[in-house]
Amino acid sequence: MDNQTQNTYEPTKEEIEAVIKESREYAQKNGFQLNPNEEVVKRIAKGLLINEKKYGFRYCPCRRVVGNPEEDKDKICPCKWHKEEIAQNGFCHCGLFAKK
Repeated sequence: MDNQTQNTYEPTKEEIEAVIKESREYAQKNGFQLNPNEEVVKRIAKGLLINEKKYGFRYCPCRRVVGNPEEDKDKICPCKWHKEEIAQNGFCHCGLFAKK
């Protein structure tokens, strides 16, 4: 994909809602919930979709992708650190997932 396409890609409402649904189901299965702030959830879902289009994976939009697949794999949402962050802070780093 060229840079122009990357810079102009805008996820559809349906795509964003599908990511939110997947994320909600994942959260429920793991004993936490989505952030109660719907705008935050939509923004993060949009960022995940943009990263998927740009890089081929749904990297957390709040973590820097460095281009090293081995290092970057931990940043695919849900990231390697989310459960520990929720336990310690009540939210994961980007704020998508939260304690119940």
